[in-house]
Parts: sequence; C-alpha cells; structure tokens
Amino acid sequence: MTERYDEIKYQVRDHILTLSISRPGRMNAYTDHMADELIDALGRADQDEDVRAIILTGDPAGRNFCAGMDLGGKRDTFDYKKVSPKAHRDSGGRIALALLDVNKPTIAAINGHAVGVGFTMTLPCDFRIVSSRAKLGAVFARRGIVLDGCSSYILPRLVGMTNAMKIALTGKVFRAEELAEMGLFYKVAEPDRVLAEAEDLARDLAFHVAPVSYAMNRKLLWSMQSAASPMDAHEAESELFWYLGDAADADEGINSFLEKREPDYSMRVPKDLPPCYPWFRRRGFREE
Repeated sequence: MTERYDEIKYQVRDHILTLSISRPGRMNAYTDHMADELIDALGRADQDEDVRAIILTGDPAGRNFCAGMDLGGKRDTFDYKKVSPKAHRDSGGRIALALLDVNKPTIAAINGHAVGVGFTMTLPCDFRIVSSRAKLGAVFARRGIVLDGCSSYILPRLVGMTNAMKIALTGKVFRAEELAEMGLFYKVAEPDRVLAEAEDLARDLAFHVAPVSYAMNRKLLWSMQSAASPMDAHEAESELFWYLGDAADADEGINSFLEKREPDYSMRVPKDLPPCYPWFRRRGFREE
C-alpha cells in the first residue's frame, strides 16, 4: 500500500511501513509541512492493523537521512511572531511526541548525515541503525538556538547526562562510531546495508514479538522514566499482567514455545490494548 504525500514517502509491504523523508533536491531538509505529513502518517499507521512495524529513513537520492531544517528562508526560518511565545509549538517536538505515542515498533534507518532536527527526530524511535559513514549532531548551539524534538528530555535518558552535555552543548558534528560508543545505536552498518538491517529487525519484531505486549512494554519503559517510586511500576505491571496474562497472546506465546514452533499472535494494536491503558496521565500542551 502506498499513500500520497508531498515530502515523505509512505509504503507498506509485508506488514512493514517504510516512511522516507523525501526532498532529494534539498538534501532531505526538514520543513514544517514535512512535520505535518510525518505526524499524519504516524497516526494513520498506528490505527492500521496491517502495519506491525515502522521504519523511518531518508530518500537515498537526497544523499542524507535529513540535513536538518531547510534554512532557505534565512533569518525568517525561525520567525514565529505570528503567535505568542506560550502558543508556539516546536514542530520537531510534535514529531517526537507522535513517535512516542505510537504503539508499534519504530526503527530509524539513518542512511546518511543527520543534523539538527534530522538528528533529534531519530531519538524517540525504539531502535537506531546508522550508516558507518554518517555524521550526526545536535548543532543548535552553533546556530544560536536551542534543542528541539523533546531531546532535552530524551537524549540524557539514552546516553546519560555527561554524554548529552557533550552532544548538546558543544553543538559538534560527530562520526557515527563516536555516538555508538555512547550507546546511542542498535547497530552501525555499512551504508548499503542500513535499510536491509532495519528491515530484518522490523520483520523479527513484526512476526516474533506479540504486538500488544511490545506496545505495553514500550510504554512501561518510557512512562516509568518520570515515576516517583518503584511502586508506580509495580502497580502498572501488576494490572497489565492481570489483563494480558490470561489473554490469547500469552497462551500462544507459551504454546508456541512448548511446541517449538513460530508464534502466531492474534491480538492487534490498537483494538486489543488493555482497558487499563493508559495508566499514566496524558498531558495536553500547556495543560496545568
């Protein structure tokens, strides 16, 4: 299945959605219109039971994963005076929140250079597979602006505060292997193998991991980053076990293991998410 968009490509094959940033004439540079399309595509995919995993990558014709914000507007690029400071929403943050809200596996196949928002948009993905030749950086401090894409929250949780300070405050561009040493990537691959490696991982997750179980484990890990106590985790895990322990996928997981065969999970996202989800409070923008 292929959906029509202007600045991204949306293609589903064998239950895997490949979302490609596609502005090849502009090095796959980012625009607010692209953000709107990515958010729409992620919402569409999350509601589509046929989609079991999502790969985010760059159109290879653009020679980059994403070169960051398109700066063709020069000083007007970051002119947000049409709205008040309190009303303005960073579009990279809206993408990050959309990715975090997805209940399906998300894999960033970083097949080229990724800087600025091109880098931060990969951080909310569950896995990052990167080209060994890619250069990446949160260059905002060298452009006179600040971090975007909720990265001030996400980045320290992925690489620790010391490494997050090194990445964000220097604004440097790093080689893939430097960031790999910080634990940022699932795998560093040869350039021509990045998408293939992402597809292999997506297939494994799509066909061997129970979809509802994956979604709930993912949400547990993120929601407990801001929990006040281990008791919050205990309460959520206990209730989820009550719902899922006696459900169809748990039976199939046990039976397929005992019978030494591939599992055939029947529960689907979003229709079979347990009624206790979400167990955490969903905040709206500027909501008290």
